[in-house]
Amino acid sequence: MPAADASYPDDLLYHAEHDWARVEGDTATFGVTWYAQDALGEVVFFDPPQVGAQVVKDESYTEVESVKAVSDVFAPLSGEIVEVNQALAEKPETINEDPYAEGWLVKVKLSDPSQAESLMDAGAYRASLR
Repeated sequence: MPAADASYPDDLLYHAEHDWARVEGDTATFGVTWYAQDALGEVVFFDPPQVGAQVVKDESYTEVESVKAVSDVFAPLSGEIVEVNQALAEKPETINEDPYAEGWLVKVKLSDPSQAESLMDAGAYRASLR
C-alpha cells in the first residue's frame, strides 16, 4: 500500500519535532506527522514503550526504525501511557500508510492538559515546514 498523501488534519495539535496529539478531555493520542513519516522513509520497526510509563513533553519516549535511520519520537505532552498500538508490532508500515488513524503510537493520560496550549494548530505547523 502506498504512503498516505501529505496532510495535516485540523483537529490535531502539532509539536515542532513532527509529532501530533489528538486531545480528548484528559487523554491524548500521539503519533508522527505525515512530514515525519515521509522524511523517515519506510518504517520497518516500532519499539513500543510500556503501558504505565511516564512521558515528558519535549522528551523522547520511543523510537521508530526505517530503512534509512533510527529516529527518536518526542512526546508533545506529558502524562502516563495507558495504551500502545500493538498492531504496529506486526505492521509498522501502517505509520507510513495512515499516520493519523491506524498508525497512531500511544494513548496518554495527561498530567497537565494545559500544556496543549503550547502546541501548534495545523496552519501554524504547515507554516513551520516552509
